[in-house]
Amino acid sequence: MDIIKRQKRYDLSIMTVDEAVLQIDMLGHQFFVFKNAETDEVNAVYRRNDNSLGLIQFND
Repeated sequence: MDIIKRQKRYDLSIMTVDEAVLQIDMLGHQFFVFKNAETDEVNAVYRRNDNSLGLIQFND
């Protein structure tokens, strides 16, 4: 049984957290992965169950 049904590749956009929040709202997605312009790290913003937003900062 194949668990992964679809695979896509995207270029990471460099932006601020505020810009990423605008993207998640504009696109209507549950999450958005980006390269943080302020820290040069990969981050993700995501929509929480209570409709607020969270930020994930990945460790190397």
